[in-house]
Amino acid sequence: MIVKNFELSDKLKGNFHYYLLYGPNTGLLEDTINKTLIPKLSKNIFKYEEDEVIYNIDNFLLNINTKSFFEEDKLIIINRASDKILEFMKEIIEKKITDVKIILKSNALEKKSKLRSYFEKNKSLVIAAFYEDNYKSLLLMIQKIFKEKKIYVSNEILNLIIERSKGNRINITNEIEKILSYFEKNNKISLEKVIKLTNLAENYSISELVDQNLLKNKKKTINIINENNLNTEENILIVRTFLNKLKRLKKLKINLEKNNNMEQVLSSSKPSIFWKEKNIVKQQLNMWSLTKIKHLINKVNNLELTIKKNGQISDQILNNFILENLISANNAI
Repeated sequence: MIVKNFELSDKLKGNFHYYLLYGPNTGLLEDTINKTLIPKLSKNIFKYEEDEVIYNIDNFLLNINTKSFFEEDKLIIINRASDKILEFMKEIIEKKITDVKIILKSNALEKKSKLRSYFEKNKSLVIAAFYEDNYKSLLLMIQKIFKEKKIYVSNEILNLIIERSKGNRINITNEIEKILSYFEKNNKISLEKVIKLTNLAENYSISELVDQNLLKNKKKTINIINENNLNTEENILIVRTFLNKLKRLKKLKINLEKNNNMEQVLSSSKPSIFWKEKNIVKQQLNMWSLTKIKHLINKVNNLELTIKKNGQISDQILNNFILENLISANNAI
């Protein structure tokens, strides 16, 4: 039975024991499990990977059938569920075990998925999709949090939180926690204060700098460099941002060689790629070969060591690397 993810709390009033939650919005999915499902299903939680269940079925069945003196029921959460677990789930469901509830988690399930189809067609099972957030859903989320705390914030502050968090639900939650902590001793808050409380603007300029450099966008790259006055620690942060983004590109490139489906590879990426980044990542994947990515990763690793040894001229060293990378990027294959 298909339900909306926000309807799960209401559906718990029925006698449902099996849930399939899937989609790229891992932040909302985890939030729903922790705040909605677990409090109402059971305190006795057991977590498994799908492979652990499939390759150790006897141990898994033993855990289901064994009940300690202190356990009235059990909640089992199985990660990375796929069609491989379908036949086993059918067997469990047919046994009608009343004191065990199971949540299957999956990052992405296509319409042709047999597991997804089975849950959608069976009225005694619950399936909910968790799609990527958009601006509206994030805005409603933030408004709800502040409304519950009876705190008024301006639209400028709401927009700033979304922008500063790069639209990531988990990042937004962290930023709001900072603001709420400030509110414990203050009943007024200004836009300027939120700017100071949330992550520094330079951090977001750093991410943009790296992205534009990897996109061989010379004009934007140089503009960002000129607009920022970075110290040695921030230069190291740029290097590590380069490294993290390159490692992600390497992993995606390898997956693309196995599965020549760009959308599917991006959707199944972990950690998830937010919608604002997808077009950028697509362009980077088209511009850089796996060989070039690996070569640049080695250069970045050496660059960090060089900057640490020569802190006084770290700006010059980093700028030379960035400009050289623009040239090499033009020859990327």
